Amino acid sequence: MKIEERIRLITRNAEEVIKKEELTALFQRKKKPNSYIGFELSGKLHIGNGLLCAMKMQDLVKAGVNLTIFLADWHSWINNKLDGDLEKIKLAGEYFKSGYKALGLTEDKVTYRWSSELVSDPDYWATVIRVAKHTSLNRVLRALPIMGRSMDTKDMESAWIYYPAMQAADIFYMDIDIAYGGMDQRKAHMITRDCAKNLGKPKPIALHTPLITGLTGAGSKMDAEADPDMVKIEAKMSKSKPETCIFIHDTEEELKKKMKTAYCPAKIIEGNPIIEICKYIIFGRDKATLEIPRPKKFGGTIEYFSYADLEKDFVTGKLHPLDLKNAVAVELGKILAPVHRYFDKHPETLEAIEEMLGETKKRR
Repeated sequence: MKIEERIRLITRNAEEVIKKEELTALFQRKKKPNSYIGFELSGKLHIGNGLLCAMKMQDLVKAGVNLTIFLADWHSWINNKLDGDLEKIKLAGEYFKSGYKALGLTEDKVTYRWSSELVSDPDYWATVIRVAKHTSLNRVLRALPIMGRSMDTKDMESAWIYYPAMQAADIFYMDIDIAYGGMDQRKAHMITRDCAKNLGKPKPIALHTPLITGLTGAGSKMDAEADPDMVKIEAKMSKSKPETCIFIHDTEEELKKKMKTAYCPAKIIEGNPIIEICKYIIFGRDKATLEIPRPKKFGGTIEYFSYADLEKDFVTGKLHPLDLKNAVAVELGKILAPVHRYFDKHPETLEAIEEMLGETKKRR
């Protein structure tokens, strides 16, 4: 595969690449660069951290990159996920591993690693300290939104300060060339790039995909005085706020039910989760189309072959929000069908995480 095609795969649907021009030099220098994405472990996978991220990970694999899916159990412990119970966190990690395998990221394609593997090596902690010595405390504090935390939190734990330095150390320790994450990981990746020279390491390229807005929308969180980073993070689809999520396990009935109440104001694109799903997920695939059934009196069934055409009709009012939401529910059901088939055959980790979360749900 030509370098140009590899770069196209890696950068499509990305919100930001720092720096895109470095990719060419990377592929000229290294036939199979190393990439990674790290996940805090709690709750169930949704179409943001599950499906959208899996699509980009598949792009990285297709582009001939060695991809590591990093199950960040210690980071989750520091951030008090699942009450800071490491056993529960590890169970969630096994579920995450199953979820990404269900999304096509099997162990013959990617490598799964735990942060608990790294922390047993003194060299890892030496790297953490080196990063911390070359990063100001103020900058570390400004990076706390990567944890979903703000600087003015009254019950701030001193352990949180280790988190950004550990993220940078993860990247250096695993010899990562392309650090992938959502836009909420930008500050941690910039700390890594900025202290690389002082550690005698090459700067990793930072690849960021958008944060899908939660189903309740972002309108209520827009405040002129608010920290824009925290606004984006608070508005994103989050497994800690199930009411904002479309989970990768949702049935067609659940998808339709959630779509009915989802935020999707007519003619509005900004902060509209249904529009974002169309742009980044449905039309983020090769040769994607979206059919929208409508009664003849409302124009009849229409099929879109590009996101641009769909957005144009939505903004002008030619496409009604309810018609769009119904069609998106059906299309997501088709996209997620392989996930259902996988967990029908391998229900163990899903049942375990649901039991841990106090959920009772009949398997289909």
